[in-house]
Amino acid sequence: MAKNAIVILMADDDDDDILLTEKALKQGKLLNDLHWVKDGEELMDYLLHQGIYTDETRAPRPGVILLDLNMPKKDGREALREIKNHPDLKDIPIVVFTTSRAEEDVYRSYKLGVNSFITKPVTFDRLIEVMKMLGKYWFEIVTLPHEEMKGTHDDAPNNSAAC
Repeated sequence: MAKNAIVILMADDDDDDILLTEKALKQGKLLNDLHWVKDGEELMDYLLHQGIYTDETRAPRPGVILLDLNMPKKDGREALREIKNHPDLKDIPIVVFTTSRAEEDVYRSYKLGVNSFITKPVTFDRLIEVMKMLGKYWFEIVTLPHEEMKGTHDDAPNNSAAC
């Protein structure tokens, strides 16, 4: 992984989608490290360093999660709810990246706290374009918090009056 590269964690049960996303990231010249999991249960194990993910070097904290909604065991909606309700995980940006175009999925995802909702492109060329735009936005324009700063600041606003 390149120094200062942001880890992308992709949660998707479709091997072809994972492979195509990985190729699109490379073709888009994004140097981010892509990790992936196959379902919501594995996603939570990865994030909480449980099961096969106890080694944090094998499961680094992601800078962004690409989340498919329709996965086995625990679907993306359930995983999204758990992540956004977990005090140590809720600040990780999540981009729903799914085949769903259902307005209900869009609405529910935003209600649960997703940062963006993207319908997976049909063609590989369009996927490359989407990955480039995603990379530019999340890794060049947006400022993400550094993991080493986590826990060093009180999350509550300072309500004390100035003397």
